[in-house]
Amino acid sequence: MSGAKYLLLALPSSVARSNDPEDAFEALTSVISSSLNKNDASIHRFPIPEFKIGTLDALVLQADELAKLDANVEAAVVKVADVLKSVVGEENAEGHKTVNDRPVEDYLQGFSWNKVKYRSDKSIAQLLDSLHKEVISLDNDIKTKFTAYQQVKSNLVSVQRKQTGNLSTRSLATILKQSDFVPPSEYLQTQLIAVPKPLERDWLKSYETLSPMVVPRSSREIQRDSEFILYSCVIFKKYSGEFASKARAAKFTPREFAWSEGAAEEDEREARDVEAHERRLSGETLRLARTGYSDLFQAWVHVKALRVFVESVLRYGLPLEFVSAIIQTNPKNAKKIKAQLDAAYSYLGGNAFGRDKKGNIKDDVGDLGAGMLGDTEYSAYCYFEFDAI
Repeated sequence: MSGAKYLLLALPSSVARSNDPEDAFEALTSVISSSLNKNDASIHRFPIPEFKIGTLDALVLQADELAKLDANVEAAVVKVADVLKSVVGEENAEGHKTVNDRPVEDYLQGFSWNKVKYRSDKSIAQLLDSLHKEVISLDNDIKTKFTAYQQVKSNLVSVQRKQTGNLSTRSLATILKQSDFVPPSEYLQTQLIAVPKPLERDWLKSYETLSPMVVPRSSREIQRDSEFILYSCVIFKKYSGEFASKARAAKFTPREFAWSEGAAEEDEREARDVEAHERRLSGETLRLARTGYSDLFQAWVHVKALRVFVESVLRYGLPLEFVSAIIQTNPKNAKKIKAQLDAAYSYLGGNAFGRDKKGNIKDDVGDLGAGMLGDTEYSAYCYFEFDAI
């Protein structure tokens, strides 16, 4: 769902008197539904397997590494989403943002850990390394393909400009005839100039004096369009560079063209080849971007799942008794939900952080809080927000 806000959180099972995860989830659901209509938000279980746990120091270090990896994967997802927009247009890109051929919201609502791709019997450090390498590889592949596509697209624009532009930019192959040029000579050459219509009189008055050795009265109109007039004149080759430089200074546009038989056919063949190449690369880039979006988004969510697991262990300790959930809503309601969660579960923060007179966690959590939080604002419970990209 475009514009959706997702809230990913974990609570200890002790939030329910029975200490049962199912009862804890029901209690969480009640907190969310108490202040919102049914259509304002949806809450779903977010099952996370149990991973091998190392030392406390290792977990703290991994929490920091996961925060950095989370930001890197998010940036990669944003980039591939931009590639999709570039290839198919912003209005059509949303239809290509799927995960395993499912809409993003369906994937998140029915999330299950991919035990084939990310084996849960591996250590967290091994999973971190695997995810990091996967993201770098996918990001590089997409970047390489998109760069090639952009180059071909730029070439296509240039070719199309040559076919449809004005006389200062378009190809002259279909306009000029061999008779428009002086016969091959050791000394003389034909110079082509695109003259802006408002400057036609200036051209006719000045072209003979732009450089030495311009053949008098050699200027001849070849064709005109709505903006320019294509003129030719004859000069001595020795002064062609000076003539072109002075012409540019006078706001005329020198056109480089060497007559050859079949030039028009060559231009048409080039245009067909570039158009075919652009279509092929467009399809390849779109397929790679669709697959890349799916794979990168999955990697991103698995990184977030690892973050929830690691932070839950750090916050709630052992044994592993916590329930994780994902809430789908919009940015406006996300603030209401966060306020409800804070009101219900601020007591989980204990006495480590300052509180106001009502018992709520203060915004100023101090150095200790800042060290635990990493890239997020402090919550008394494990909590992350992210947007649908």
